[in-house]
Amino acid sequence: MLAELHRVEQNLNRVILGKATQIRLALCCLLAEGHLLLEDLPGMGKTTLAHALANAAGLSYKRVQFTNDLLPGDLLGINIYDTRSAQFYFQAGPVFSQVLLADEINRASPKTQSALLEAMEERQVSIDGETRPLPSPFFVIATQNPLFHAGTSALPESQLDRFLFRISLGFPDKAAEKQLLQDESAGSRLQLLTEPLSPEQLRHLQLQVPKVAINDAVLDYILALVHASRHSNEFLPLSPRAAKAIVRAAKAMAFVQGRSFVTADDVQQIFPYIAEHRLNPQSLAGEHPLSQLLIQRTPCQL
Repeated sequence: MLAELHRVEQNLNRVILGKATQIRLALCCLLAEGHLLLEDLPGMGKTTLAHALANAAGLSYKRVQFTNDLLPGDLLGINIYDTRSAQFYFQAGPVFSQVLLADEINRASPKTQSALLEAMEERQVSIDGETRPLPSPFFVIATQNPLFHAGTSALPESQLDRFLFRISLGFPDKAAEKQLLQDESAGSRLQLLTEPLSPEQLRHLQLQVPKVAINDAVLDYILALVHASRHSNEFLPLSPRAAKAIVRAAKAMAFVQGRSFVTADDVQQIFPYIAEHRLNPQSLAGEHPLSQLLIQRTPCQL
């Protein structure tokens, strides 16, 4: 199964050029059953990455453009009365897909943001008193424009904490950008995706991640990083939920790299993408000064 996963990763690298680190992080996020926040300027490939990841994993995909007039019912679904049958029937919203792209989530009202983030946490929605489970796997990729763009509504700290990773694609290098210019459209690159996984194969891979071993020394290192954040006024403290997220993501990183155990290097690779938006919600994706400062201050004796 690991060979199939690496084939998916290679295919994604053929679609999203020059972004191997971000692609691996996105795969780790999916395998760890987390959710991903992509923050970048418009036109950087966020939507293409989401669509490509869904196609490569063989998952159903829907995209919602978040605006200030988007209602929770537009996202979750509503009960509609049929006059012919004199009965209500449920019209499912786009949240009932395996991969949901929440495009420009920071342009929606806080009420609609909360509806999505509750669904992310509970993996189910309640509509008119009836609870409906969401598909499995269920993976939300939310995109966000930087906060200096007009018309945005910042996600509060409690909601940012629902995202396992926050990453930025950034600008492509010159060679990758030239290759992009030679292609007619992003759709032509999506055709490069071959032999996708099935949802069953992906679910099997997700179930292998918790089996990756992590010894006490690595756990102590994670705890040292987390506790160091709680004894400084320079940043917000990392919660126990964040500590659990570090363990899950480090296991996923080890699994993707073909190992059955976690190392301190796995922790250091994923830590900035888990920690920075929790340490400083006003920071920009792609900049990790506080998380790197914690790594530098926390001795690793492994």
